[in-house]
Amino acid sequence: MYWTLELASHLEDAPWPATREELIDYAERTGAPLEVVENLEVMEDDGEPYESIEEVWPDFPTQDEDFFFEDE
Repeated sequence: MYWTLELASHLEDAPWPATREELIDYAERTGAPLEVVENLEVMEDDGEPYESIEEVWPDFPTQDEDFFFEDE
């Protein structure tokens, strides 16, 4: 399993909190790349919902960490 910013961004607008199955369904309905669905399928599933994208991929940049326009 590997996440990139591009792959994880497909889940940014998912209906949080969401279970793994709900995230898989969301990814399939929104046309996310196959890699997103595959990553979700191999994630641990204890039945508890994930509260945010950061629980799926802890390295996902938050608004406080947005360095895209840092020089401006």
